[in-house]
Amino acid sequence: MSLTKQIVQKVMKAPQIGGFRRYLFIGPHPDDIEIGAGALAAKLAAAGKEVYFLVCLDGRFGGGNRPLLSPDELAAERKAEAKASASVLGAKEVRFLDLCDGGFYDLDELERSIARVVGEIKPDILFAPDSCVESECHKDHLNVGRAVRSIACFAPYSGIMERYGAERADIKALALYFTAKPNRFVSTSGFLSVQLDAIFSCHKSQFPVPSAEADSLKLYLKLRAVEYGLRCLSKSGEAYRVLDATRMHCLPEGC
Repeated sequence: MSLTKQIVQKVMKAPQIGGFRRYLFIGPHPDDIEIGAGALAAKLAAAGKEVYFLVCLDGRFGGGNRPLLSPDELAAERKAEAKASASVLGAKEVRFLDLCDGGFYDLDELERSIARVVGEIKPDILFAPDSCVESECHKDHLNVGRAVRSIACFAPYSGIMERYGAERADIKALALYFTAKPNRFVSTSGFLSVQLDAIFSCHKSQFPVPSAEADSLKLYLKLRAVEYGLRCLSKSGEAYRVLDATRMHCLPEGC
């Protein structure tokens, strides 16, 4: 680690995730928010924070466990599952862009649609999948992650947001889940069970119980929670790559 990076990281600490009032969790598909950040969302909601969800894509092609459903029928089922799951986690509201799963949408439309929701909700912090993970190959995760990164940077600028057809929003931080390079570990002790309930009692089209898929995901989430919990001296935890406004632009030493 360079001397500059050591000094910058010591002097300019990444924001503490729990220090905000209004949170917007953005997921590519129904179930991504729950898997990537469900325990934290539940913890924040239980603490009286304003927690909002935005699901960008309709998940119509994720039907391995519902082969008899048409894509339209599966999309409707997955939307209902996402609503039920958001309720379990305590979200104040869940919104849907209803864009087509599988990358069959216009990237400009995706970015503009996200910008409009951000301008309406005006969250303090955004959550999205990390689009800079080398192993990530899913186009939808990459596209949504990149779009949210752009909006997080541009949201405070009225002139730019007007071009998106959106209101400005004073975004103070961006937290990336599904990340390989976390800089914040957050205790979720007591909320892992809520996360698991939201996934396995609600998202049955993707993770029917019992099934190998459900068993594998449950084991992964428990192992991940223990590992990240150790990093913050807790029984369970989640990990994020957190960027404040300074880190979002021209400061590679900040992370």
